Amino acid sequence: MKRVVSISLGSSKRNHAVDIDVAGFSCRVERIGTDGNMPEMIKMISELDGKVDAFGLGGMDLYVYAGKRRYTLREAKKVVLAAKKTPIVDGSGLKNTLERKVIRYLKDNSEILHNSPRVLMMSGADRFGMAEALDEAGCRLTYGDLIFTVGIPIPLHSLKALDYMARWLAPIICQLPLSMIYPTGKKQEENKPKAPELFAKADIIAGDFHFIRRYMPDNMKGKSIITNTTTPDDVAMLRSRGVKTLITTTPELNGRSFGTNVMEALLVAVSGKDKELTAQEYEHLLSIIDFTPRITHLNT
Repeated sequence: MKRVVSISLGSSKRNHAVDIDVAGFSCRVERIGTDGNMPEMIKMISELDGKVDAFGLGGMDLYVYAGKRRYTLREAKKVVLAAKKTPIVDGSGLKNTLERKVIRYLKDNSEILHNSPRVLMMSGADRFGMAEALDEAGCRLTYGDLIFTVGIPIPLHSLKALDYMARWLAPIICQLPLSMIYPTGKKQEENKPKAPELFAKADIIAGDFHFIRRYMPDNMKGKSIITNTTTPDDVAMLRSRGVKTLITTTPELNGRSFGTNVMEALLVAVSGKDKELTAQEYEHLLSIIDFTPRITHLNT
């Protein structure tokens, strides 16, 4: 049996484990949160290194993208160095492949992206593949990278502006503590609305669910959300706030969707290559497994 473990900087309340079959392999998939305790993450990875088939790095990104350039976050690099034998991935490779496929699927198989909807992307640099695919689909995009990541109240409205901003800020952001740029630990359970006017103008909110959960307003009536990881409690909360449609880019496994880091680690494990895969290799495996987004209508 293949064993995949996501060690996350996030809340332990979101822990989950399932046994599934993928591409002919029996797999045990686990998510373990450390409530913001980075030394505990490093300890767990060290203890499990060589005993599991792949690690997912949860609750943080290892890389920030600026166009085709990739920058490594200083604190995340310390964590991944604890894995000496087992491959460890943060989901960024799969984001660029899977999330492009998801947007194209929605364009061809649903009405969600018809009529050039207005989309608020919480962070385009975090999901550059999704940002490019939404732009190609004719959506009118607003990027909240400056607002939700570094607290500068300036929305961006083009891929060119996003790329320029990312090239300028990425080298600086990569040196900052993760807690300054991303909700970790208990912060993932808190809601502190920010920039409600941007949410109000948008038809679709897209991006990392922890960003969405932390900053969205109480009134989300009629909005659609395109995101990655949700639990049953998350879905109930979104329904109570009036969200119309929830699209999760990763499949549901025993009642919840896992993060892209988990799914990327799962693909690495079944590939048997013991390393991060290329975009073409992810594309090939996704076609074999036939991953499709999950579309849930929460309110009519």
